[in-house]
Amino acid sequence: MIIGERKKVSEIAEMLAGKKKILVSGCRTCVAICMAGGEKEVSELSSALMLISDRDGLGWKMEENVVERQCEKEWVREIDDKIRNADAIVSLACGLGAQTVADMYPEKEVYPGLNTTFLGVPEEQGVWSEKCLACGECIIHTTGGICPVSRCAKSMRNGPCGGSSNGKCEVDPDTDCAWVAIYDRLKLQGRLDMMTDVIEPKDWSKSHSGGRRKIVRKDLLIQPTDSSGKEVVE
Repeated sequence: MIIGERKKVSEIAEMLAGKKKILVSGCRTCVAICMAGGEKEVSELSSALMLISDRDGLGWKMEENVVERQCEKEWVREIDDKIRNADAIVSLACGLGAQTVADMYPEKEVYPGLNTTFLGVPEEQGVWSEKCLACGECIIHTTGGICPVSRCAKSMRNGPCGGSSNGKCEVDPDTDCAWVAIYDRLKLQGRLDMMTDVIEPKDWSKSHSGGRRKIVRKDLLIQPTDSSGKEVVE
């Protein structure tokens, strides 16, 4: 899931200078699970901003809302009236949600209330760790289900670097070496022979290094029709 952290209240308040009607909008999906943008967090931020408004005489009028998924236009359209009535929208969604609102309402000022941090999983209560870079070329079938691109500080694809020591990463001694974990996993699976297979250099053009990415599934597209209702084949 997408992991995010809320910006400092003081930073968000500074963004809103000169505004009056403010909508704080959250998301019930990823950022709610990591406790950054759900109903509770929206309420807490709104209350904190109102305290600043009362203290400094800013006259802010706050409105709160949480949509199911802020990255999908269908859900955003359900709060169309709230968005149009606001001077500014503070998005407590990930960067995808914030940009969806901004694209749908280009005349409105949308401010990010979160810093979108990484793709990760919950390890325990209150702890999330990065496990995927969305690099566009997944190879975990060759590494025991462990991603060396995201979990190795150097994104090594063919074994550990010379700095790994006692199973720990030289970049951060508190972090386990990804390749030690891969070795242990492949040993458990009886596939240690795969450690000798050379993985080809990564094609970074499939990641963001190649520019903005897009996936088009033609089988899912809604085909245009002519006046008789017949599908137009392009």
